[in-house]
Amino acid sequence: MSEDRLLGGRVRLRQPLFGFRAAIDPVLLAAVVPAEAGEAVLEAGLGTGAAALALLARVPASRVVGIEREPELAQIARENAALNGVEGRLAVVCGDLADRMTQRAAASLGPFRHAMANPPFFRGGTAPPDPLRRAAAHEGAEAPLALWVSALARRLLPRGTLTLILPPDRLPEALSAYGEAGIGSVVLFPLWPRAGEAAKRLLVQGVKGGRAPLRLSAGLVLHEAEHFTPAAQAVLRDAAALTLD
Repeated sequence: MSEDRLLGGRVRLRQPLFGFRAAIDPVLLAAVVPAEAGEAVLEAGLGTGAAALALLARVPASRVVGIEREPELAQIARENAALNGVEGRLAVVCGDLADRMTQRAAASLGPFRHAMANPPFFRGGTAPPDPLRRAAAHEGAEAPLALWVSALARRLLPRGTLTLILPPDRLPEALSAYGEAGIGSVVLFPLWPRAGEAAKRLLVQGVKGGRAPLRLSAGLVLHEAEHFTPAAQAVLRDAAALTLD
């Protein structure tokens, strides 16, 4: 087990030395969720709590309810909540997102103004041997992307937001799932590795009941030379919010 720091040391994150480890994706996901003080956020695929803890550090008095299938990771997330002094603001529900009992247990802790997820999005190829890494990164037949979207959308309040982080090749499926779940006014926020390079990740955010047309944001360039850009540093180190303008 290692203890890492996020947001310039604002968040302490214990996570396994091997297997799936949080990088910058959960921090960027949390940064774009437009939560305000007093609002509750539902997260599917909580893992060790990186995205939830980053959001709680940025938005005082907000709450997160996280669903995590793997008992080992759920327990680490609880320990991380205590480590950061937010055990009263982060509730961990251990169970499968596809299970209605798990969904109802999470819903009882709502209502939710926002929902977010960094879902398993790799398909095909050789899955990693580590079971936790495989579960976190590779989509299983029992829980396709459409299920993640529908389960989260079902628990959202009207006009609530649903945000995912995905590779661009999953965008058509995500947009279809958003439409089926009644999520509109979708904004795409590309994360460019460097200026002039193709985006490897997209932040996809929509509104329950939204009717505005699809919009493509300018996005965020992450690196210049060997360093993060000032705009990326403001988010990753200084806990700034990402706006979809």
